[in-house]
Amino acid sequence: MRRRALRGSIGAVLAAAVLAAGMGSAAAVPPPPPNPSDSQLEASKAEAARKAGEVGQLANRLAELDGQRLAKQAEAELKLELANKAQIDLETAQAEAAKARHAAEQAATEAAAAGKAIEDARRRVDEFASGSYQQGSTVGSMSAFFGTQGPDELLARAHYLNAIGESQLDALDGLERARANQANKDSAARKALAEADAKQAAAERAKLDADAAYTEAQRASQELVAQVGAIDAERVRVEQQLIAAQSRVGGLQEQRQRYLEWLAAKQREEEERARAAAAAAGRPVGGPVGGGVATVIARALAQQGVPYAWGGGNANGPTRGIRDGGIADSFGDYNKVGFDCSGLMIYAFAGAGIRLPHYSGYQYESGRKVPLAQRRPGDMLFWATGGRIHHVALYIGDGMMVEAPYSGSRVRVTAVRFAGIVPYATRML
Repeated sequence: MRRRALRGSIGAVLAAAVLAAGMGSAAAVPPPPPNPSDSQLEASKAEAARKAGEVGQLANRLAELDGQRLAKQAEAELKLELANKAQIDLETAQAEAAKARHAAEQAATEAAAAGKAIEDARRRVDEFASGSYQQGSTVGSMSAFFGTQGPDELLARAHYLNAIGESQLDALDGLERARANQANKDSAARKALAEADAKQAAAERAKLDADAAYTEAQRASQELVAQVGAIDAERVRVEQQLIAAQSRVGGLQEQRQRYLEWLAAKQREEEERARAAAAAAGRPVGGPVGGGVATVIARALAQQGVPYAWGGGNANGPTRGIRDGGIADSFGDYNKVGFDCSGLMIYAFAGAGIRLPHYSGYQYESGRKVPLAQRRPGDMLFWATGGRIHHVALYIGDGMMVEAPYSGSRVRVTAVRFAGIVPYATRML
């Protein structure tokens, strides 16, 4: 199928050139050109068909791997987002743990200070009680009142001893309550610290798991990119062989066509000798529209193997790509000379005198809409996600198309992909 598509599009261009040359003058027919045998033609066609089959197999494998690559790339992007989330969660947990640790340290310091204060107060009470005992005047004993000089001194000493005892004991009770309160704070702070440490540990494990998942997804994506690159390189090599084989077929077919045209011109010369000048003004087969479609297809096919470069391509051919701040930059598109999908369409249709904008969405609106089932060679096919067009390719017939697919690839001929395709094609010619 692909061989017929390529041969048909190239053959249309050759036919226009041959007819234009062969019908230039009916009055002066040149000597007959070479006429290749049928066996030569069939052998060259068989070789081209074999190469086309190899290219088709490689293109199918490439499309399969490309689908896997896109899936892995999406998975890697998701894993990266999860890794970013884990990093934020880890930083939050670390901040909470640091805050809890500071609170626990402060509570422990306050608890230790309260303990020291209570021990100091207890020591002073013990010293007071011991001194009272050694003097034979313990708080509340009768011996504390011996030696007084009268009722007034007796009452004063009683009041003094009672005040000292109650003050020491009340202070001791207050400090005990303070120490218990601080101990409770210390316990709560340590519990909060343990919980914060547990959250931090869990966040650290989640971060490690997320990083590992992203690394694995990225590795798998890179492996597929490498496989795509290797198969694409093999496809390019075989396509070059296919082009050479098709060139041989085209050369022999051109010779045959030129011979047939020579016969026709010879007959016209004999039958219309009186009107030779008028007969020499014949027009090319297929008319200007057919010739325009063939020119557009031929220009696109001639760019096979040219690198993809995001933002690249104009009416004159491939140009240097531009930065996108993302995937295209990671493939170095800004350092490549090539086409993106809409840039290839601009170059192809410029051969027919048609100017297109450098945006696939606007290209979709540039011509007449036809149902996808009624597509024909020279129509533009489009793909969309969420209703927004993001890719365009040129239909060349027999279920095949030519496109500049994505960063890291090259202009190629492949089978039409129907996943995500827009149900209408755009016809410019």
